[in-house]
Amino acid sequence: MTTAHDRLRTLIDAGADLAAGNALPSLDELLAGPAGGGPLTVAEMADLLGISGHTLRYYERIGLVRVDRDGAGHRRYSRPAIARIMFVTRLRLSGMSIARITEYIGLVEQGAGTEPARLALLRAHRAAVAAQIEELEASLAVIDYKITTYGGTLGSCDTGSIDEGEQQ
Repeated sequence: MTTAHDRLRTLIDAGADLAAGNALPSLDELLAGPAGGGPLTVAEMADLLGISGHTLRYYERIGLVRVDRDGAGHRRYSRPAIARIMFVTRLRLSGMSIARITEYIGLVEQGAGTEPARLALLRAHRAAVAAQIEELEASLAVIDYKITTYGGTLGSCDTGSIDEGEQQ
């Protein structure tokens, strides 16, 4: 099964040329794919994304997403709402603050003419994420080194004990 991440990466790696008129699928289509066409309930959204219903309602309350309601007043997440929350969730997981996400969503909702500011915000965040990945890779290398010094193999779940006299 191809994930949204795989489809996004394929498009980026292929060097899709928007200037040449090549149409890209919408981010809504790519991100909401795992949820199908919706609509989803709060519980279904929370389960899909691994976040709490409280978090979903908070995102709505602070204006990051608009959520439709059914006749009984229950939230129903449409495909665009699903994609928006998946995008917001990825930004949060990558360390973007709620304030910066709110700034970005505000720019989106202002419409055309804000693209340069949106691009600058996303480029700055990308640079921060790339730096964080480099730091994590360096940390992983140190951890891998220590695992091998204790006789472990990489990728193993070996939980064997070490002698108390061994150094850290």
